[in-house]
Amino acid sequence: MPRAQGLTLMCCTEEAHAAPILEIFNEAIANSTAIYEYAPRTARTIAEWFAGKRDGGQPVIGLVDAAGRLVGFGTYGTFRARPAYKYTVEHSLYVHKDWRGRGLGTQILRELIGLARRDDVHVMIGGIDAANRASIALHERLGFRLAGTIKESGFKFGRWLDLAFYDLILDTPRQPIDG
Repeated sequence: MPRAQGLTLMCCTEEAHAAPILEIFNEAIANSTAIYEYAPRTARTIAEWFAGKRDGGQPVIGLVDAAGRLVGFGTYGTFRARPAYKYTVEHSLYVHKDWRGRGLGTQILRELIGLARRDDVHVMIGGIDAANRASIALHERLGFRLAGTIKESGFKFGRWLDLAFYDLILDTPRQPIDG
């Protein structure tokens, strides 16, 4: 995978990246509406998360700095567990709080789009807090469009949150099949 801004894009492994992924997730849970969760994740939940990604053949990619520290990661997975949705995935990406605003999300999302094409995905979906202007702008720059918003679908930090769904339709697969 290519190098950019002194960072290296790579496939994440549980052994090398579980701890920094846990740190990034838990910072987002505690301080943002990027994840509609209240409780911090644990080492066990991250191990289960990685197992699910391996079992589903779903990528987990990350950017590491020159010292080998993970500064951001992204993945995609099942949108809905019914066969007719097999060409649709929901993605997520997170950047370490000290590295936000430097274009890392763009690098990660571009790579996820490329991997989705490789994997014959037809639609990528991102669920974004409707007040998260930076994430919305990132997605729109890469061709995602607002598919719809579910008003007051989450409650965190003492307020109702609107969840906006953004989708990107890809030109894959070439020969989709039923079943």
